[in-house]
Amino acid sequence: MALICPSWSYVSNHHSDPDGRIILIWKPHLNITISHQSRQSLTCRVDYPSVPPFYFTAVYAGNTVEERTELWVELLDLHATLNLGSYPWLVRGDFNEIRHPSEHSIPSISQISSPMIDFNSCLHQLEIQDLRYHGEKYTWSNKRPDNPIAKKLDRALINEHWLNSYPRSLAVFHAPDISDHTPCCIEPIRPLPQAGTKPFKFFNYLTLHPDFLKLVAETWVCTESENHSLSQLSVKQKELKSVLKTLNKEKFSDKQKRVSDTNCLFMDAHQQFTRCGGKEMKGSTEGNSDRWTW
Repeated sequence: MALICPSWSYVSNHHSDPDGRIILIWKPHLNITISHQSRQSLTCRVDYPSVPPFYFTAVYAGNTVEERTELWVELLDLHATLNLGSYPWLVRGDFNEIRHPSEHSIPSISQISSPMIDFNSCLHQLEIQDLRYHGEKYTWSNKRPDNPIAKKLDRALINEHWLNSYPRSLAVFHAPDISDHTPCCIEPIRPLPQAGTKPFKFFNYLTLHPDFLKLVAETWVCTESENHSLSQLSVKQKELKSVLKTLNKEKFSDKQKRVSDTNCLFMDAHQQFTRCGGKEMKGSTEGNSDRWTW
């Protein structure tokens, strides 16, 4: 390392695994404090001038369900021991597990499995979610042209404090080269792109729309699934998210234009009132009433 990058520093988890599965390398202007390491993870605190400090956990999950279960427990213990819920926290690496059947390239994989449920349950308890990203959908492939299989095994996960401290951060999954995994770059500060996934936001004003409860009830009842109850809940939530996005776009978008149009209506009505002395005002406002309602 001294020959390749003379001024850089590094640490690995050789103390926890003879193979050294995880290596962390950083430039001299960063202040890195190692907080924990194991065979499947390495956690550190990162301090950099003029930006909020944060915790970073590098993950390389084992190939077996038993190993990954140990990792989920380990992350939950870390969350409590280091009080990670009070700091910006980024968790990045190969989790060797998908969250949903849609993250598998084979269409026949349609049922959510127990390992998926355990993984999602762990992330829910840790209160972390996927960082906004663009690039490759699948981050691993078996590199077999005759029987190709691809999955999303690599992720960048963040908590609420990270999102508040680095609201424009982005994960970019590049096309793979010789590796069977896609490289991922984290950009903490970046202008919002025109394309890419964005975290879903629920706006309280949607509940004021007269069709809100009806749309929620219809979507919830009509979305049927024969999968496990947790999978069924996930399907219902995804469908409901799409419905609420459409409602927000159709009824609440272009707020500035709506305000401008409303102001023009008011000015027109006021001019008519002035010209006609209020005699035709009632008919005029009734004719435009539809434009004032949902």
